[in-house]
Amino acid sequence: MLRSVGAVRALGLADVDHALEICAQDPISNVFVAARIIDSGLAGNRGPLFGYGVAGEEALCWCAANVVPVEANSRALGALAAKVAKRRTWASSLFGPADQVLDLWGRLAKSWGPAREVRENQLVMTMTAPPTSLGMAIDPTVRPAIPAELDLVVPAAAAMFTEEIGYAPYQGSGLSYRRSVADLISSGRSLIRVEDGKVVFKADLGSVALGVAQIQGVWVHPAWRGQGLAAPAMAAVVEHTLAHVAPTVTLYVNDFNAAAIATYRRVGFVQTGTFATVLL
Repeated sequence: MLRSVGAVRALGLADVDHALEICAQDPISNVFVAARIIDSGLAGNRGPLFGYGVAGEEALCWCAANVVPVEANSRALGALAAKVAKRRTWASSLFGPADQVLDLWGRLAKSWGPAREVRENQLVMTMTAPPTSLGMAIDPTVRPAIPAELDLVVPAAAAMFTEEIGYAPYQGSGLSYRRSVADLISSGRSLIRVEDGKVVFKADLGSVALGVAQIQGVWVHPAWRGQGLAAPAMAAVVEHTLAHVAPTVTLYVNDFNAAAIATYRRVGFVQTGTFATVLL
């Protein structure tokens, strides 16, 4: 059990293994936090991961630019909310399992609100079978980006972020944003299709942990939409991921994005859960 001073405390290096055990209770829902725990090693003593532990109940909450609860019931969320509330300066969104996120937001809204948008119903979709085994054709031109293509990928990544979130991912020089895109490319986790010197399709493996890879940042160039590119391209991403990265692939999608949901179902994804996102 997480040792505690009171019900909630910031976790550190000594807590990594047990925090990952908590995430492993639902590796699909918790892959984002698990990946951040692995990447950061929970170095430092000011968070960003808080742990709750009382009477055999345990939960976590990642609290940085994204606030993400893990395995938290209402009692845990009540205790965690007091700590999370102090991190408003850093937070730009809450996301994760819908019941946990909406409960937590209900506790934070008075001091943090109003939200720019609350997306209460996002489909968590998952697959473990290669699309080709389901009879789905894959796009052979989709491949991992290489470092030399950073200047091609950054505009596509920024366009996707702006369309999805409603504002640009950076102001000013954008060096930090370029670095984050470069990190995805260098780790082989940004997959693209290039035509005439432009990225026309992009998808990232934004979080990888506990045998799960979460696809994020799916984008088709506006000029190529409606031409049947998306499904074979996504199938290629899944095929590559299952073969080289993780045995389970997941993503989440807004319930109002009917075209994307249809594409993912065509590839072979099925709904396995529901997320919610609060944009601040």
